Amino acid sequence: MDPTPDFVQGALISHANAPGYPLTIGSATLREAMRAWAISVLGVTGDFDVLPSIGSKEVVANLPAQLEAARVLYPEIAYPTYLVGAILARAEHEAVAFDANAWPPADLVWINSPSNPTGRIAARSELEAVIAYSRRTDAVIASDECYFNFPASKDGAQPISILQVANGDNRNLLALHSLSKRSNFAGYRGGVIVGDPLLIAKIREIRKHAGLLVPAPVQAAMVAALGDETHVHEQAERYARRREVLRPALEAAGFTIEYSQAGLYIWCTRGERDFDSVASLAERGILTTPGSFYGAAGERYIRVALTATDEQIAAAADRLLG
Repeated sequence: MDPTPDFVQGALISHANAPGYPLTIGSATLREAMRAWAISVLGVTGDFDVLPSIGSKEVVANLPAQLEAARVLYPEIAYPTYLVGAILARAEHEAVAFDANAWPPADLVWINSPSNPTGRIAARSELEAVIAYSRRTDAVIASDECYFNFPASKDGAQPISILQVANGDNRNLLALHSLSKRSNFAGYRGGVIVGDPLLIAKIREIRKHAGLLVPAPVQAAMVAALGDETHVHEQAERYARRREVLRPALEAAGFTIEYSQAGLYIWCTRGERDFDSVASLAERGILTTPGSFYGAAGERYIRVALTATDEQIAAAADRLLG
């Protein structure tokens, strides 16, 4: 990971004297920062609420139980914690393709755009179909948008928040965002839940009693991070540069790149078992993740991370081309 910006570190340090309990709802300053950010960056309109979270992973793991979901749908190629959260809630669960018109009824549906691991960006029409599904079935839609800030290029496909597509009608819609990648905040643990005020109120009450509180110094650091987009654009440019270095080297080594329109990863295949690709690259000193970690549909793919330093990415490209 790249360094946490100095001004974010400074905000944490200057608020280190925090003897009292933090507010589950977030400080007044943080709530104002989250709302302003949601409006200006995500394009949220209408009636909505916000809530800080301890990163986003704990929300993914706990949300099915907090909403008492009996049936959960999640992407067929996906971050494993969607499934884990459903199991923890003892809910029925099913992996589905991104086609809301084909989904069975459910209480909670996870969508992820841009996707981890594929980097796929959902089209506006697909998100409109998801919202229509929610209106038909009364399902809650939890949109994991943690890689929202990192399109592959300025001229390519751009991520869209489901709350922008909702045009002010945010019923049964939640968007999850994390500062982990956006602000290199992973060690701090800070995220934002945005959406339906009634759902946020229910989640907030449970989190208050469960002790899921974002520490006050971290809340102060979140205020600083959410108030600045310059460092986010700089980080996005780093990932874009690294992608442009690594992509042609992977293609020269026989890999076909699929999706990878945004996010921190390249999703690729050489038409062989994922572990064969992983082993082949490991012999060149390059560590990758087998696609089967994200579901059976990924068993012939690998995920290549762009989170190494510029020097390490350049060295990996040289090994692939050598």
